[in-house]
Order: sequence, then structure tokens, then C-alpha cells
Amino acid sequence: MIIVLEKGLAAEQINQVVAKLEENGYQVHQSHGVEKVLLGAVGKKIAHLEAVLETMPGVEKVIPILAPYKLASREFQAADTLIDFGDFTLGGQQLQVMAGPCAVENREQLLEIAYMVKETGVRILRGGAYKPRTSPYSFQGLEEKGLKYLAEAREKTGLLIVTEVMDTRKVELVAAYADILQIGARNMQNFPLLKEVAKYQLPVVLKRGISATLDEWMMAAEYIMLHGNQQVVLCERGIRSFDTTYSRNVLDLAVVPILKKLTHLPVIVDPSHGTGKWDLVTPLAKAALAVGADGLLIEVHHRPEEAFCDGPQCLKPQTFKNLMWELKVLAPLLGREL
Repeated sequence: MIIVLEKGLAAEQINQVVAKLEENGYQVHQSHGVEKVLLGAVGKKIAHLEAVLETMPGVEKVIPILAPYKLASREFQAADTLIDFGDFTLGGQQLQVMAGPCAVENREQLLEIAYMVKETGVRILRGGAYKPRTSPYSFQGLEEKGLKYLAEAREKTGLLIVTEVMDTRKVELVAAYADILQIGARNMQNFPLLKEVAKYQLPVVLKRGISATLDEWMMAAEYIMLHGNQQVVLCERGIRSFDTTYSRNVLDLAVVPILKKLTHLPVIVDPSHGTGKWDLVTPLAKAALAVGADGLLIEVHHRPEEAFCDGPQCLKPQTFKNLMWELKVLAPLLGREL
């Protein structure tokens, strides 16, 4: 529920309302606006509590949140969440592209790609050090060595890094290197992992599960937020299809405007995994921005025919440069900046 407090209420009176909520097992999040203070209370519904709260001094009204996800809903927070990285933000007017190889293969490969994507204006380098693979015989990533290469790329280029974490036992290690943590589609409902990444106060890119409904996806975000980390980015990466002849997945771009109505969290799109075909990435990247996405996650490789994983969906450097030029032309037409 949301408790709207009267303008100019003293801190002591605010604390009394907060105490009443906490006595009844609610977690309370305060939002201090120019005019009013809002209290967002999350917990099990208790009969008659709303009526009791409305009788307390300074309480203007109590608004129930009807959505099953509370903290992530527009009902809880009307304004868009902006994730601040100092020199730029994710969400709001700015668009961000996260680009790099599917997997960190070696130092030279990563640095070459990092320098190239930086030249195009990209601010965030993506790269997998731990790779969840369907086959146990496939390349699983360089693990900590890959994280060290990512950290070196950041030091040399100034790019921030986003990389996936798969295991609760590795969150502390990955968080020591990364600027942004990624939860992959296969782990969207790994609830212990969601709770663990919440502890580190790093932005979290939460990918949609391969068969997940929007409610399931939003509830996964709620796990992270409820455990203390409000910096969640939702990433649409395609859902499982019955027809894999022409596209790896169905890239569900309709969810972008739907999510913009349901949640205040930033929404980005991964057209690389969403299609599995490099020649589909450019048109669907542009379409993603056109429907309101706040950014893109794109795989780039200087020699995709030799890539350790997902080569067919990686853009070559010149193709990626062309895409970035087209996106920079498109962005102002959409009232955005890139």
C-alpha cells in the first residue's frame, strides 16, 4: 500500500506511521517529494490496518497497490527510475547501448572489441566470464580470468562492464569486478540468486526467462527490490518459439510499451539473443528503440566465424558501427539522446 502524508508533517509524526507499519510486519520505503511524503509499505495484507492508518495524525490517505508486484509497479512509483552512473544515466531521456562479445575468449579479443565499441560512443562493455550453456561440452567461460580481462578493459577504455553471474557462491567474486550484474534468462527464477545479488547494490540487468509471463518476470524483479536493491533493469531477450528455422526466439517487442505502463523500471532489449541471426539485429534494434526501449544489449565480435559461442548472432565491427550511426540519427526523432 501507499500512505500519502500531509504536507509539512514533522519527522516525529512520520516515524509514528512508519513504526505502526513495521509493527505489523511491513517493509517501509520513504519517498520525500517537494509537496508530500509517500510511504510505500510492502507486506502481507492485514484486515482493518488501512482504516487504522487513516485515523493517524498526518495521514492524508491510504492507497492499496493492486498489482502482485509492489515495489516495481507504477502504482508505487509514478516517475521513471533513473540509474545513475555519474557521467550518464540508464533510463529517462538517455539511451544506452551495452555491446561486446558473448564470451570473453582471451585478452586480445576483448581489448580489440572494447576499443572498437568505445569509438562508436558505447559506454558499457558486455562480456561473459561465466557462460550458462545447454550442452555441458560447450565452452563455459574463462571464469575469474575473464573477469580480470574485463577489469583491464575498463581500466584502459573507461567503459563500464556488465557480466553475468550464475551461482550464489560466485556473486561476491563477480561483484568485485563488475559495474553491472546480469541475471540470465535461465536464472530469472533462481530466487536464492536474486536475493544474493540484491546485497551488493550494483545495478542488475534481469533477463526475461525463455517462457516467462510478464507477471513472473516482474515478480522476479520484486525479489531483488524487496531485498534492498532498487536498481533493476528489465531485459527482453526473446521467448521460446515453436519455429526456430528463421529466428532463434520470438523477440517480443510488444512487452516494451506494456512494461512502460506497468513499471517504472528501465527496459532494454537484446536483439542478438532475441533473433540469433546477425542480419536481424539491426532492424530489430531500431524497432526496439521505436517502441520505447531505454537501451540495447548487442553482441559484437571481430571474427564471429571463430567465436567460441553465438557467432551467428554477433555483429562484425563495421556492421555495428553502421548500426550505431543509424541509431544516433533515429534517437532525436524519438525525443531521446544516444
